[in-house]
Amino acid sequence: MTHVRTKAAIATAAVLLASCAGVDDRYAGGPSESPTQPVLADGSSTIDVAPVISPAPPPPPPSPPPPSPVASASEALVVTGSRVARPDFNSSSPSASVDSARLAQSPVAIARNAPDPRVAPPPWYLEGRDRFSSVDQNPFRVVAEEPVSTFSIDVDTASYSWVRASLNRNVLPQPDAVRTEEMVNYFPYDYEAPRSVARPFSTRVDVFPSPWTDGRKLVRIGIRGYEVARETRPRANLVFLIDTSGSMSGPGRLDLVKQSLAMLLEQLGPNDQVSIVTYAGNAGTALEPTRASEKGRILSVIERLGAGGSTAGAEGIRQAYALAERNVDPEGVNRVILATDGDFNVGITNQEELKGYVERQRGKGVFLSVLGFGMGNYNDALMQTLAQNGNGTAAYIDTLSEARKTLGEEATSTLFPIAKDVKIQIEFNPATVAEYRLVGYETRMLQREDFDNDKVDAGDVGSGQTVTAIYEIVPVGGPRAIGDLRYSRPVVQAVESNGTEYGFVKIRYKQPNSDRSQLITTAIDRSSEVRTLAQAPRDARFAAGVASFAELLRGGRYSGSMTYDDVLELVSAARGKDEFGYRTEFIQLVRAAKTASAMARLER
Repeated sequence: MTHVRTKAAIATAAVLLASCAGVDDRYAGGPSESPTQPVLADGSSTIDVAPVISPAPPPPPPSPPPPSPVASASEALVVTGSRVARPDFNSSSPSASVDSARLAQSPVAIARNAPDPRVAPPPWYLEGRDRFSSVDQNPFRVVAEEPVSTFSIDVDTASYSWVRASLNRNVLPQPDAVRTEEMVNYFPYDYEAPRSVARPFSTRVDVFPSPWTDGRKLVRIGIRGYEVARETRPRANLVFLIDTSGSMSGPGRLDLVKQSLAMLLEQLGPNDQVSIVTYAGNAGTALEPTRASEKGRILSVIERLGAGGSTAGAEGIRQAYALAERNVDPEGVNRVILATDGDFNVGITNQEELKGYVERQRGKGVFLSVLGFGMGNYNDALMQTLAQNGNGTAAYIDTLSEARKTLGEEATSTLFPIAKDVKIQIEFNPATVAEYRLVGYETRMLQREDFDNDKVDAGDVGSGQTVTAIYEIVPVGGPRAIGDLRYSRPVVQAVESNGTEYGFVKIRYKQPNSDRSQLITTAIDRSSEVRTLAQAPRDARFAAGVASFAELLRGGRYSGSMTYDDVLELVSAARGKDEFGYRTEFIQLVRAAKTASAMARLER
């Protein structure tokens, strides 16, 4: 009798394994489920969806006899060693009709403690799959060998929000997730406003002692863009491209997307235009172009969206651009706003292919901005590629407060550029500067010849935005980072400035509707210098403190003996006016970093 029971158990296991063969687990990195239309929260197909045209499928095979309870449950499961997951979290797909009670009683579900296949996957399915590009920090350069530094402007803030989200979980962020310039540029600074749109930038330069190494100095270069009045800003043609795949179903993902876009909608004028494209296994139009004055209709569509299925992100991008092009406003701002965690796993997923596509599309006057959501499965590397090459910005939305800041208070600067392809080039004076290092901007570096080439793309600056860049310099005779060579000696030539200038700043930019650049120049002279750190402008000291914190999070290679306590002392004394509490929040993040763990625990 025992022998008969053993044979029966083996046969049952064989049925289960055979039914699972060839099905991939989407959360283990394999191919995802079959493409499906995006779904609404009530389980119905997304309204007005235009499905992707594909060859007609072959006729279905004859219906098999009703399966046994065990076989039926096993067909809806994927066995992946230590866990079980259904291949399709889209409740509108045929496989979603599994009886939950029967599934819960199946031997596999009991043995593996499988989650309900129709709801969001548990957090540990997605833990630790965040992806960031690894880039070496900018090193010191010898002025006698490389006197010129060139880079593209960067107004993104995604890195700061990610660092905050990590520290709020009591975990230090990955060093690759920390981009110093995005940390510094998260905060507005009190630079003088430009007087007219004809010259859309003001420039501010400050020189003061470095808090990292005695004898070195920091050069802060700040610019501020012209602020366009609300009543005179151009019309907006916006396409909301919303990721409704299964990976967006957890807290802080699709639910936060809905709230964020509702806030953005409040900032639009009645004549602005909004469309909605969604994507999961397929992509489709959920809302045809609609005037922003019809807020009720737009919000209704947004609210009804639900998550499920795989992630055909490239197809979503293609359809969103096509919709924007069909309704392009030659005199307005035409922009696709992508809201996603970046987990593309169906169709084109190669970053270089996607980069080439958005580069070509920006030439048609349609730009791309990216809003990132979620943690544990976040693809920052892809988001940066898309935003940087789509003439847009990248922001990471981790809280409702961040949504309010990015899409409410700063919506004008996010959506309406006052200049594009903005580049900065600094020429350092070998008579006064021995070495220099650009702090941050590693992913924005350009070749020297790119500065004068109007064909080379660079970053955009929005209405009223401030941008800050910081260099650490070693004055001639100061503590050098790079020793002399045996067979060559530094050659210092006399220059026209007679040693009164540290360098010369050039800013090149284009008007939003122009393909020819214009030039603004400013000297870095000793009139901009103070003798002690305490004498430096308050904003300059605060920016130096934020940069110090970022450098510590990246490993502290260039921050000398600086500690978190030193950062706290520096920024607390320089907090100044803090209307929205951003600087106070930063001080709390520095305190949190002192006790945060180096790695997150696997919560199960």
